[in-house]
Amino acid sequence: MKCAAPLQPGQDWCLQCGAGAPGSLGASGWHTGSALLAVVMLLVLGAIAAGYAALNKGTPKAAVVTTTVAQTSPPAVSTPTTTTPITPGATATTPSTKSPLGLGAVKPPKIPLTAVTPAAGEKVAKTTTPETKSTTPTTTTPSSSTPSDTGSNGESTSEESQQSAIVLDTNAATPYNPYNYPAEWFGDPSLAIDGDTSTAWTAQVNPTSAPAMAEGLLIDLKAKHKIAVLQLVTSTPGMTVQVYGANGHTVPASITDPAWIPLSAFKVVKKKHLRLKLRDSKKAFTYITLWISKAPAAAVGSATAPGHVDINEVELFPTR
Repeated sequence: MKCAAPLQPGQDWCLQCGAGAPGSLGASGWHTGSALLAVVMLLVLGAIAAGYAALNKGTPKAAVVTTTVAQTSPPAVSTPTTTTPITPGATATTPSTKSPLGLGAVKPPKIPLTAVTPAAGEKVAKTTTPETKSTTPTTTTPSSSTPSDTGSNGESTSEESQQSAIVLDTNAATPYNPYNYPAEWFGDPSLAIDGDTSTAWTAQVNPTSAPAMAEGLLIDLKAKHKIAVLQLVTSTPGMTVQVYGANGHTVPASITDPAWIPLSAFKVVKKKHLRLKLRDSKKAFTYITLWISKAPAAAVGSATAPGHVDINEVELFPTR
């Protein structure tokens, strides 16, 4: 032994120095073996720790974030989930559905993520969208006709459907002056058939016989025509008129001549527009006269400033 201490029979270790008895397992000294064993254990533990650290530094698995999308459309609709991969090194955060809302915000309703399957025999309520019916207002076009005003003698101011007016020669109109009033008493008769209501043929009122008048406008049709309507436009309403028709090669010399056939009764022109429905519309005439028998009170005038009547336009419409 190293310390030279005596060993008892069967004793393998020295109780003084700890050396093993010759031929035993601890003969080489237990201190050296223990030190070597401790070093080996430290190396093994270090290798395990290094390997574990290396494994932890590898690429981590991508975290899966499930986002629930709130909808305000009709319920009972399954909302698909969105899977968003997280970049390595980034922090994966899942938005909280219980996050506080801003002031005045409205919290969206919760929508189930999976459709509800009804149990056997259970009826499922159907969501119906109210049907919107569009109603198009009906537009009624008013009639362009004017209510008729028919007198006992057949005069009419109705805007009835009609043919076009007879086209007259520019020299078809002349003053009818059986009492030989001065020619300067009359204006240009062609202005009464020129199609322009802003122009007019004028006839002076005889101051000695006013408001009575005895003159008119003669229209030579050049050929026989059946006349149904005479239309008059005047800027001096209030005068009294009558329509006559005649045939022959010459114009009757007087309005009292039997050759003149009255085609209307005496008519007071109350408005600027007058439409006279004529008699004997089935009979043809060559001459038509618009006879003026009385002037309106406003057109009488005086001896120094005699008045006059205006005939702005005369149109003749044939029988259908």
